[in-house]
Amino acid sequence: MIVVVAKNVVKNNKVEEFKSLAKELIGHTLKENGCIEYCAYEDSKNKNILTFIEKWENMEVLKAHFETAHFKRIVPQIDGITKDGDINIYNKI
Repeated sequence: MIVVVAKNVVKNNKVEEFKSLAKELIGHTLKENGCIEYCAYEDSKNKNILTFIEKWENMEVLKAHFETAHFKRIVPQIDGITKDGDINIYNKI
């Protein structure tokens, strides 16, 4: 299993836009083959930090996710409203 933690620091006036895009991305992604879990979380201390936590069957299905039309359409929009971020991909041990 692969776990992805994608932390986003969203620009001050763009949090609601981020949440809307995230909900759309989540809706499409949960239908993908090999997606076990795909959720977004808001930091309890800083509302501008929103993090995706994803679980995938393996690296091949994660790579396929990166090539989907919805990923290629929505992620650049998310990138445009964030000012910082960090993505880590983990293998279950």
